[in-house]
Amino acid sequence: MKRAKSRPHRDYSHEVRKHRFLWVRVAFAALGTLFLLLGIVGIFVPIMPTTPFLLLATACYARSSHRFYNWLMNHPALGPLIVEWRTYRSIPWRVKLMAVVTMTLTFGSSIIFFIPKGWLQLALAFFGLTMVIWLYRIPSRGRPDGHGSSHAE
Repeated sequence: MKRAKSRPHRDYSHEVRKHRFLWVRVAFAALGTLFLLLGIVGIFVPIMPTTPFLLLATACYARSSHRFYNWLMNHPALGPLIVEWRTYRSIPWRVKLMAVVTMTLTFGSSIIFFIPKGWLQLALAFFGLTMVIWLYRIPSRGRPDGHGSSHAE
């Protein structure tokens, strides 16, 4: 069985500035873990953002632990989102597209099948549309036709 090629492990330790007090480092590590868990939940729950929580986790780990920071930055699924934001201030086009599709399906099915009152349906539709517009306005790179979704390219 052949292993898939993985990207090389990069050492980001030079970016870590541990706090001098142990109790503060422990607090940052705990907060970083909480934000990481919220970011992972955001992958599966359309109304929760992923990237902002990952960025908060990264910032907390940068003040608490070389090991956690390097692990997160080199994680095959989460690290590229963080690096993309830090480098280009954008979200990859495929990630944005998947988020919009997931949000549309989730909000649409909730409105059609689970929300009985008309005004609640309108409120949820307005909230969903607002979120999609907000997400669409964030710059993205890597759109298949060669155009950036916004102004980052």
